[in-house]
Amino acid sequence: MITIDQLKDVLEREQALRGYLDVDAKTIQLEEEELKTQAPEFWNDSKTAEAQMKIVRELKGWLKAYGEVKSAAEELQLAFDFVKDEIVTEEEVDAAYAKTIKLIEDLELKNMLRREEDQLGAVLKINAGAGGTESQDWASMLFRMYQRWCEDKGYKTTVTNWQDGDDAGIKTATLQVEGDIAYGFLKSENGVHRLVRVSPYNAQGKRMTSFASVFVVPLVDDSIEIEVNPANLSWDTFRSSGAGGQNVNKVETGVRLHYNYTDPDTGESQEIVIENTESRSQLGNRENALRLLKSQLYEIELEKRRAAQAQIEAGKKKIEWGSQIRSYVFDDRRVKDHRTNYQTSDVNGVMDGDLDDFIKAYLMEFGGA
Repeated sequence: MITIDQLKDVLEREQALRGYLDVDAKTIQLEEEELKTQAPEFWNDSKTAEAQMKIVRELKGWLKAYGEVKSAAEELQLAFDFVKDEIVTEEEVDAAYAKTIKLIEDLELKNMLRREEDQLGAVLKINAGAGGTESQDWASMLFRMYQRWCEDKGYKTTVTNWQDGDDAGIKTATLQVEGDIAYGFLKSENGVHRLVRVSPYNAQGKRMTSFASVFVVPLVDDSIEIEVNPANLSWDTFRSSGAGGQNVNKVETGVRLHYNYTDPDTGESQEIVIENTESRSQLGNRENALRLLKSQLYEIELEKRRAAQAQIEAGKKKIEWGSQIRSYVFDDRRVKDHRTNYQTSDVNGVMDGDLDDFIKAYLMEFGGA
């Protein structure tokens, strides 16, 4: 059974969270923000109204999460006190402790993700590396892994681009993820993912190594102002296609956006290309491609801020986006993150979307960077 010191630690962490989150101030703020929604003309401007409702939802979310921690901590203390009277068993106390610790750790982690961009949705793009069918199959496995993780979190996902592999898997796919703090969590997945397995596509049954890259940027919403110069935009159209329920058209509804971006600080230029095949209408695809462009431009600005911060924090470990971040070794039953050294033998669980421990280890080490 847990010790008195473990109980004290739980109660201290619950009180610390109350302070970090400024629960009393948030409670007052929620009352004030909800009052604004009761104005007769509130829904006259739907855009402003939705922004206000988002503020209310976020405040409610923080208070609800803290309330669950407080209730669990109080129940744990009662269970600990009652065990000597045999009203509850030691096993029940330990179960209450495990539940409370998980709630505390989840809220502590969420509290680390307080930056503006952390609160946004995410755009997750997966590209198969060199290696043909094997790498393309690996890319599709990663895509499924992230879809499962998003489903478990209750996030809304939309496939905005999909290109089938030559024989199996995918060459590239883009997943739009909508939900609170999606980017805050998924930014840990940026980088190259390495697979080692006995390939089903190799007749000799050899052990093969494959790579796929994952790029994650924040999904901008109406609260983020991003300037797009129409003079630097051009468009191509093409026929959408794809397997597994993807949109298949005989008309050119797919769009390819080209944007010439010039860095205002360095003068360097680059072409940003975004494809969108989500909608059955060309207009819908154009609108979403512009949104994805704004997300990418926002990420460029954030990267500048991160670079400036990194110069200030010179001693901080550098996180290379293009580096190999994680290895999935199927026959050795091992998935290891090379940045944190966290690893697990539950390969099947990971491939089914159980990524929380990897995400948590990354955020704890890099402080939500």
